[in-house]
Amino acid sequence: MVGDAVPKAIRRRDNRVELDWDGVGPGGHIGRFGMRALRLACPCAACVDEMSGRTILDPTTVPEDVQADALELVGAYGIRVRWSDGHATGIYTFRGLREACPCPACHPDAD
Repeated sequence: MVGDAVPKAIRRRDNRVELDWDGVGPGGHIGRFGMRALRLACPCAACVDEMSGRTILDPTTVPEDVQADALELVGAYGIRVRWSDGHATGIYTFRGLREACPCPACHPDAD
């Protein structure tokens, strides 16, 4: 079940953040999130309007080469990313990351 998803491993690799979901539900797998895409998906109140859920982060303010300088566990439910652009307030929940997994198994119609 997605709500109970906790990755087996979390790592920075090349220009991605990888979450190894192996053993979570049928057909465990690895979700590979591009650094900039993950930064643009930050769920914090500075990036997303709390009332409407509308993204308020201006993508032009995020460098194309933004990197995750550090990944920190937040309890047993998510991670905080300390970004090279100085941003570090978003908490990415494991549930949200699993639901947004960009892998071909989760999104077979993606190009």
